[in-house]
Amino acid sequence: MTERVCPWWFGYLLVNPIRRWMQNPEKLLAPYIREGMTVLEPGPGMGFFTLSLASMTGPAGRVVAVDIQTRMLDSLRRRALKAGLLTRIETRLAGPDSMGIGDLKGTVDFVLAFFMVHEMPSEERFFREAAAALKPGGLLLLVEPAGHVKQEKFQRELNAALAAGFEVAERPAMRRKFAAVLHRK
Repeated sequence: MTERVCPWWFGYLLVNPIRRWMQNPEKLLAPYIREGMTVLEPGPGMGFFTLSLASMTGPAGRVVAVDIQTRMLDSLRRRALKAGLLTRIETRLAGPDSMGIGDLKGTVDFVLAFFMVHEMPSEERFFREAAAALKPGGLLLLVEPAGHVKQEKFQRELNAALAAGFEVAERPAMRRKFAAVLHRK
C-alpha cells in the first residue's frame, strides 16, 4: 500500500491544542477558503484542519474528508459532532488504489494536501484524482514536512502535479515545510 502511514494513535498528538500555537489553521487557510466552498481534504487524520475548514466554509459549505484509517475518521466525526460541525463534513474511507471521489468530478473548489502526499502509494494517481475533482481554476495547497520529505521528493510531487494538469500559482514560505499553491488549468 504505502511506504509509511501515520499510525492512528499519532492522530491524538496531531490534534493537540498546543499545535494551534505553531500552526494556526484559520491563519494558514484564510487566503484560500470562502463561505460556501466545497473542500476536499485527503488524509485529515482526526480533523486538525477539518473542523476549521468546516467552520470557514460556513453552513452552505461542505468538507469531504477522505482517509484510509477508520479510527481516524471515527475520531474526526466525534470531534465534529462535539463542535457542532458534523452536518458540514462528509467522511469517506479511501480504498488501497483510489480515494473514491469519482462522484466529485468538477465540484471541488479547494483541496488541502497537508503532510500527506508522501504517504500515498502513487503521487501521480493522487494528483490525477485531485485534478479531476477540482473545478477549472480550483486550487490545491500542497504542504510537506521538510523533515520527512527531501527537496528532490517534493520536486517529484510537483512534477506529478504538473503532469496531472496543475500549474504552480505560488510558493508560500513556511518554516520547515515545502509548500506550493497549485492551480488547476
